[in-house]
Amino acid sequence: MDFSVPEIPGGIVDAHVHARQNGAWRTDDSVTDLVTDARRVGISAVLTSVLGLRGYLATPTEEDLVAANSWAAEISEAHPEVAGVVYCSPDHIDLSLDLMRRHIAEGSFVGIKLWIARKATDPALDPIVDYAAELGVPILQHAWYKTVGQLPGESDPSDVAHLAARHPDATIQMAHLSGCGERGVLDIADLPNVVVDTCGGDPEDGMVEFALEHLGPERILYGSDAPGRDFGIQLSRVLAVGLPGDDLHAILAGNARRLYTRLPKPNLEQ
Repeated sequence: MDFSVPEIPGGIVDAHVHARQNGAWRTDDSVTDLVTDARRVGISAVLTSVLGLRGYLATPTEEDLVAANSWAAEISEAHPEVAGVVYCSPDHIDLSLDLMRRHIAEGSFVGIKLWIARKATDPALDPIVDYAAELGVPILQHAWYKTVGQLPGESDPSDVAHLAARHPDATIQMAHLSGCGERGVLDIADLPNVVVDTCGGDPEDGMVEFALEHLGPERILYGSDAPGRDFGIQLSRVLAVGLPGDDLHAILAGNARRLYTRLPKPNLEQ
């Protein structure tokens, strides 16, 4: 099996990344480390949300949301590879809508992130999702099936399916293929407005193949969840399938560029 970096015109798009300030990674400059490591494996764009400046904040305050998204704007301006994704919270609807206006409608961000403040079944999410659909940007919604330890506001794939059925005009990126498992893939199989990204825990043999069988290559996006996971290791779960060129290109870049229409046009000489 060839695990060398594939040649993707315009470069690979990583559809699930979180920049963070706290804690060094390779060096004391965690964002430069993130971008450098992405380039090493052929990634030209990292879709990046910031879940808080004091660590990952499940229930951020209004001040936390403003600070997190402001820093995301700073790093996306400083690093062309970083495409900002607005961290929103259904606990702060008016502010979340204002941040979407400021950073997407009037800025350069390309999507929104919903984490674990409330389940995807909660109608409090609806104004945010409606506005995302109006703006034409996808929603990256956290999802995971856990035997133990599911948090009170944490969505599983059945909750994501409920959200997608309520909002058929919205594009929803269900996070964590390996965290959702085969059951999660089947939960969203008949909902064409839901795609899944390939991250979630350690690479698990057979999961990408299962998603391909039930969703098709056009509904799968490469995502690493870096820096919590390594770009290259997460890339290996896609390369290990031995996909034909068109399907490999779709998963590693084409689908993300088709759905995230606000991404800058790629440099096809890359």
